[in-house]
Amino acid sequence: MGSVFTRIMNGELPGHFVWKDATATAFLSINPIETGHTLVVPRVEVDHWLDVPDGVWKHVSDISRLIGRALEARFAPPRVAMMIAGFDVAHTHIHLIPAYHQSRLNFAHAAASADASVLAATAREIRDTLTTLGCDHGVASFT
Repeated sequence: MGSVFTRIMNGELPGHFVWKDATATAFLSINPIETGHTLVVPRVEVDHWLDVPDGVWKHVSDISRLIGRALEARFAPPRVAMMIAGFDVAHTHIHLIPAYHQSRLNFAHAAASADASVLAATAREIRDTLTTLGCDHGVASFT
């Protein structure tokens, strides 16, 4: 059946995407710690990030950096945090979070849910920012 992330990538479950390409996708967390909390997910299902093939890992890292720059430009946080936990979903994913204070970087602060219209608007803002930054090839399929 595939992981919940694979089901989101395949369109079986809703997702608010900011990036899609042949190797990775990025979409907003439905349990955000902060507005803009984005998950970068390789298409290949690998449980532990240490086992992700080298080329895929480099690509996911590069995409994370591009999206991190967009989060920085859009939300102006003091930092953009990157976390890899991997306990909730057995499919490697990177959390990118606009970080205003280190104490907030705790999943205990995650929202229980998020309004779909707010997520859609936030995803659009991040895609627009990526385009403004010249990183539009991964967002080209969005309207």
